[in-house]
Amino acid sequence: MGTPWGGTVSVVIATRDRRTELLRTLKRLTDLPERPHVIVVDNGSLDGTPDDVAERFPGVELIRLGRNHGAAARNVGVQAATTPYVAFCDDDSWWEPGSLDKAAMLFDAEPRLGLIAARLLVGRARASDPVNDDLGDGSPVMGFLACGAIVRRQAFLEAGGFNDLLFFAGEEQLVAYDLAALGWERRYVPEVVAVHEPSKRRPVASGRRRLELRNALLTAWLRRPGRVALRETLRVAGRMWADPDARSAMLSALRRLPHAISARRRLPGEVESEVRRAETAGRDGG
Repeated sequence: MGTPWGGTVSVVIATRDRRTELLRTLKRLTDLPERPHVIVVDNGSLDGTPDDVAERFPGVELIRLGRNHGAAARNVGVQAATTPYVAFCDDDSWWEPGSLDKAAMLFDAEPRLGLIAARLLVGRARASDPVNDDLGDGSPVMGFLACGAIVRRQAFLEAGGFNDLLFFAGEEQLVAYDLAALGWERRYVPEVVAVHEPSKRRPVASGRRRLELRNALLTAWLRRPGRVALRETLRVAGRMWADPDARSAMLSALRRLPHAISARRRLPGEVESEVRRAETAGRDGG
């Protein structure tokens, strides 16, 4: 499937109130030799981000949501894309030249490949992200980082995209589970490279940890066997009184638990076995 932009990969960025970082990222992406179609989904920024994007990058497709949809904003971008493959960026990350073409060739050659997890380099020193070691043993990917992921659009939409119940933080794991449940392959490809220069405008570490704990619990209730979900719930509950993050995560998860249970769908047995092997090996990359 060809496009007016010369390639088969679109890049989707969900952003909120990071104008400076986003403009830097857009310059990097629009200079790529692959000439990807770039779609920016603005999560209700209040810092003038969408107006600056429209003025400085008229070739970028801009979608204004008006409010913060969290990670699910990426779903809107994927739905708007007309290319068969979609690469995700954060507003403070981008793709190295040639990486999107390499990914597209792999997707073209392997019709059941649903997701590529890239090698992620961090900061100006381009240090290897620890997730690379977690993903680099050749096993199927059971978790990933969105800013270093490229998906087959069909597979992503079949899997339902990012779940709005999770909102943000660790939201990728459920996507990996759902792709696996549908039989789509997920692979780490170190020759495909993304760069992440973290914004200074980031949630405090404790805030992110609370969200990650909460979303791990919700993901367990959404897809894992009941005994696993209960075990994880009791594990976090046992830390509540000594750990404020665990307490906050538990209370937030309990408020969302009825919705998680109503949407509960057990993973197929073979996928659950893959998840357990990943947990045992300590390499659950999300």
